Order: sequence, then structure tokens, then C-alpha cells
Amino acid sequence: MPLKAELHCHIEGAAAPELVIRQAQKYGKDTSPYIQDGSFVWHDFTSFLAAYDFSSDLFRTEEDYARLADHYLTSLARDGAIYSEIFTSPDHAGNAGLSAKAYTDALGEGMARAKAKTGIEGRMIVTGVRNAGVESIEQAARFAARCGHPLVTGFGVAGDERMGDLEDYVRAFEIAREAGLGITVHAGELMGWESVEAALDHIRPARIGHGVRAIENPDLVRRIADEGVVLECCPSSNIALKVFDSFADHPFPALQAAGCKVTLNSDDPPYFWTSLKREYDIAAEHFSMNDKALAAVTRTAVEAAFVDRKTKAMLLGRLDVKGR
Repeated sequence: MPLKAELHCHIEGAAAPELVIRQAQKYGKDTSPYIQDGSFVWHDFTSFLAAYDFSSDLFRTEEDYARLADHYLTSLARDGAIYSEIFTSPDHAGNAGLSAKAYTDALGEGMARAKAKTGIEGRMIVTGVRNAGVESIEQAARFAARCGHPLVTGFGVAGDERMGDLEDYVRAFEIAREAGLGITVHAGELMGWESVEAALDHIRPARIGHGVRAIENPDLVRRIADEGVVLECCPSSNIALKVFDSFADHPFPALQAAGCKVTLNSDDPPYFWTSLKREYDIAAEHFSMNDKALAAVTRTAVEAAFVDRKTKAMLLGRLDVKGR
């Protein structure tokens, strides 16, 4: 099986059920409405958010967040991943009463622990949340630009695509861009191709989170391919949230065939009953991708990673050794 790399995972959404249960015991909370038989339970977007928010609320201290990052990156490495980028949310930290800096430092500590054990490289993408409004997003961008943490290398915006207009966030992205951070933005998931076009027009990102609804407009697909924008595709997430009915309907193969740069990612893995390894297995089974094709997807991810040149060269070197 080829080595793997992930560019699109929300760290609060990566908390495995067993870890959430341990945290709930620590804080005296009942998990039964949200976790049954070792699996998250939800039936629509609203109940998914309720389960997500309940679990996120169980990470409150710096050690809690360090444990979360360590747990996730270690599990990734066990499945053959050499690189992980996680979306971090200063808004969650604020809800827990932690400063953005304390939260980021704690996640960085967990990533360092995982790297010491497994060798996995990790970076953080600070994200603003659309639901929280323009000022909150600009605040997240200013933090990302000024925090100086060596593992913070990107900035993005996530949250409900139906809220706000992408052009409202141009200033936030310019703050991040001026600081040399990599730029990614969620678009083309719950909303149609127009949201992807708006992202390209207003934000000019290097990568788009999801972006799969671009398939609805062939001219837009050509533009994505021509501009070399990388799509952070999350097939299981899309099926679970009913963006597409089945893997047979998923546009990953069509986007790739059209020349778009596509990657495989898990998004909020335990909520969608998946993992990065499973996304690669799905691509093999449903998209007819052999090991060579999957290795090329990993290479695309590493080449699109928000890392310094030396680290990128080292990661590409690991892929080259594996490919021999």
C-alpha cells in the first residue's frame, strides 16, 4: 500500500469515540446520546453538529488538546501516513477558556509527541468559521499571521457555506497571505459550483477544501485544472452528508480525468465512519485506482503541502524511496 498524506482534517472532528468517552469520564458527561456501540450517532447535518459540539466541548485544557493531536497523528502514522495538516479553530479554544496561543501551543506539543514516536510531519492551518462572522474570521487571520508558531503554516475558512459571502473575507485572507501563509478555503460542498467560482475570483487560494461541486460546470473544471488549484476531496464525508448519493456518483475520477489536482482526505473521520486509510481503500475499490495511482495522489498532496522547501524535499524523498 502506498504512503499517505492528508491536507484536510478538522482536529476537533478527528477525536476518536474511545478518546471522547475517556474525556467524558474525566468531566462527568454522558456520551450515550452521541456515541453508541463505539460509534458516533447522528442522522442529519444538525444532529451531526450537535455530536461534534458535544465532543469538542470535552477538550478543555492544554493537556486535553495535546492528547488529541498526539492520538490522531499517531493513528495516521500507524496507517502509513507521513504527513498531516490539521485545521485548528481558535473559536473552539475560546469556548474552552483557552487563549488561541495556549491552544495552538498545546496542539503543537501533541504533534511533536507523535513525530517523536512515529516520524510523522504535521502542520496547522488556522481556520476562521463562517458562522462566527467577518470580525471573528479576521481575528483568526491576525492570530495566524502573528503567532509565530513554527507549525502554523496556513490559513483557511470553514463552517456553513450558506452563511456570508466569500468576498466578505478578502481582507482576512490578505492578512494571511501577506504573512506568507498558505491559503485554502472551503467551497463547493453544501453549495454549488458558484461557491467554487467565488473562491477563485475573490480569494485566489492555492487549494480548495472539497470543491467537488465544480463538476456541475465544465468551464469551471477547466479553469481549476488550468490554474493548478488543488482540491482537498473527502469522499466519505460527501456521501455521509448526502452531497452525492453514492461513491459511484462521486466526481473524484471525473475531476482527475479532467486534469484537476485531487487529494484524498478524511475531514471529520470518526463522524463519517472513515479514516485516511479507508479513503485510500475506497479510491482503490470504487474509483479503480491501483497503488501507482494512489501514490500519485499522495505526491500531489505533498507537493501542495504548506511546508518549507527543505521539509517538502524530505517528504518527497520518502515517497521516492518507497516507490523504488
